[in-house]
Amino acid sequence: MRTERCLTRLDRVFARLDREPERPAGLDVPAMSRHRVVLLVSTLAFYLAMVWAVVTTSWLVRLDWQVMFFRPYQQWPQVHAFLDYYVVLGQRGPTATMVAAWLGWRSWRQHTLRPLLSLGAALLLLNATVGAAKIGMGRLGPHYATVIGSNEMWRGGDIFPSGHTANAVVTWGILAYLASTPRARRYLSATSAVVALGVGLTTVYLGTHWLSDVLLGWAAGLLVLLALPWCEPLIARAEAWILDRRAALLARRRGTVPGRPPAAPPALFPPQVPEAEAAPEREPVGTARPGRPAPHLAQSPHAARSERSPVTPAGSRRPPHTDHRPPRSTTRPLTGA
Repeated sequence: MRTERCLTRLDRVFARLDREPERPAGLDVPAMSRHRVVLLVSTLAFYLAMVWAVVTTSWLVRLDWQVMFFRPYQQWPQVHAFLDYYVVLGQRGPTATMVAAWLGWRSWRQHTLRPLLSLGAALLLLNATVGAAKIGMGRLGPHYATVIGSNEMWRGGDIFPSGHTANAVVTWGILAYLASTPRARRYLSATSAVVALGVGLTTVYLGTHWLSDVLLGWAAGLLVLLALPWCEPLIARAEAWILDRRAALLARRRGTVPGRPPAAPPALFPPQVPEAEAAPEREPVGTARPGRPAPHLAQSPHAARSERSPVTPAGSRRPPHTDHRPPRSTTRPLTGA
C-alpha cells in the first residue's frame, strides 16, 4: 500500500520558491529623473545652509542651547524607558542586521543580488559622507559642551551630523527604494520617514545630540538615498562579476569548462553497426595491390569429347572415317541488292 507524504507549511513555502522566476521581468530600478535631481539639489542646499548656520553661531545655535537647558528627559520621564529602546532603531549594527536579513530573503527569492548590493552601497556612501563630516567638523555634544552659547565646533567631537538620524533614514529608506510597486514605495517611504523622525527627536530628548545635529542628519541620509541611482550601473557590474565567479567556481568543482556543455562519459560497450550499414574498408594510399593470376586459356581448336578417339598403347581403336562435312567458309555472303 502506497501512502503520499503530507506536506508541511515549510514544504509548501519551498515549493512556491522553486516556481519563482530567476529574475523578475518587471523589476523597477529607480533612475535619476529630473524630479530626483531637483530634490537632490534642494537637499544639498539645505545641508550647506545648516552647516553655515552652525559655523557662524547663528540663531540655530541659540535654539540648540535653549532645547538643551529645557532638558526634555526631565520634563517627560515616563517615556524615558521606552525611548531608550526605540533609539536602537537608529543604531548601525541592529538595524543593518535586520534589514540585511529581509533583503537577503528577497535576494534568494528573486535570484538577484541587487537588494543586498544596494544596501551595501548605501551604507558605504553613508559611512564615507557622514563619517568625513563628523571628523572634519569635530563638534562636541550637549553633555560635553564647554562654553555656553558657543557652537562647540572643531573641538574633537563626532556628533555633527547625527549618525543615528542619518542611519535611520538610509537603513529604513532603502526598503522604500527597493520596493517593487509604487503603492508599496509610498507606504514604506512614509513609514521610514516616521521612524527616522522619531529616532532623531529621541536623541534630542535623551540629550545626546543638538537639534541642529538631527536636522543635518536627516539631510545627510536623504542625500544618500537620492544619489543612489547613480550607483546602479556599478551595482549591476558587481552583481554580474559575482555571478560569473560563482559559475566559474562551480564549474571548476564539477570539472567542466564554464560556457561549454559537459563532455559525455565514454561508453562501456561501443554500438554494434549492422553489416549492411558497415562502411567498406578502404586500402591505405600508396600500398601496392597483389597481382592477379593470369586466366587459363584452352588450346584451340578444342575438340569435343565425342570427337576424341580413345588412345591405347596399340593406337586408336576407332576405324578411320571420312569427314563428309563441307569446309567452313570464312567469308559471309552478301545480302541485299
